[in-house]
Amino acid sequence: MHSESQPDTSNSYRIETTTSISEDKLCALYNAVGWTAYTRDPKRLTAAIDGSSFVVTAVAGDQLIGLARAISDDASIAYVQDILVHPTRQGQGIGHALVQAILERYIHVRQKILLTDDRPEQLRFYASLGFKNTRELVNTPLNAFVIIEGVELG
Repeated sequence: MHSESQPDTSNSYRIETTTSISEDKLCALYNAVGWTAYTRDPKRLTAAIDGSSFVVTAVAGDQLIGLARAISDDASIAYVQDILVHPTRQGQGIGHALVQAILERYIHVRQKILLTDDRPEQLRFYASLGFKNTRELVNTPLNAFVIIEGVELG
């Protein structure tokens, strides 16, 4: 069982790149946003973070309050994955700063891709960062295809 501590709710935080995050801090953040599918297997979650090409965090004091990561060949594609901000810190520009750090790191990469759910606030957030929904493309029609193990898609 991983304990969940509440993050510092002052507005100060710093954005940092990292190569390693403790399992406890990862699980606390992922649990706080309700992503328990990830925290059921903390070793796999840690391996996913460790295997990422680029990881950027938001930290307040010693508390992990946000995280985003990318997987990339550093030439033609960067896949943006796992953008999380602790619920008590959402709406403060942290998610924007995390994604912006990824976009700046991969500015030279032609394709930046992410998958997200269909909630209007998610769609607006990513559109505000310059992402285009493939459903709305006219000049360059694209489709996205996924396989998610253990989930029946339909």
